[in-house]
Amino acid sequence: MKKSLFASILVVLIGGFFASAVVADDTLVSFKGGIGVIPVSNVAGTANPDGTFPNVTRNIVRPVNPAPQIWVISALRADVKVDGSIHVDGRGLLLGGGNQIGFNANASVFATLICEAVAPFTERSTNAAGVALAPNGDFRIDDVLTPAPPAVCDSPVLLIRNVADQSWFAAGIPK
Repeated sequence: MKKSLFASILVVLIGGFFASAVVADDTLVSFKGGIGVIPVSNVAGTANPDGTFPNVTRNIVRPVNPAPQIWVISALRADVKVDGSIHVDGRGLLLGGGNQIGFNANASVFATLICEAVAPFTERSTNAAGVALAPNGDFRIDDVLTPAPPAVCDSPVLLIRNVADQSWFAAGIPK
């Protein structure tokens, strides 16, 4: 009797292990950590008399324009499933410069996943109506990407974008 009870428990445990492995396999890509935007990636040449620089390279990412001001993010976690469902948990997305430094600029955000390393790029986004940033910059997105992501995402870039002008505020770090 003890052997059959032990065998039954073992079968249940092994079955549970394989079932959880199958559930875990539906993750297409995950991100842990975030990078806030710095709008300029390069400044070349000598400053003009007014303090501006003639040759400024904007920090455009696949081909999404950066926000016009520096933003910081203290934490970001995101999971994208093969069916396109996405969960993003962001903390502390706030202005990192200017007169409103440390505030959320009353911004709302949405997420975009881009899987292609070279053009043409496909922007797979959550609802462009977005979610409002909390006063401390926290946000949560639970949505489905449109269009659906490919079966394989070899070069994933996750951008957190501004609803107002669709520029990017932050990027996820692939896990």
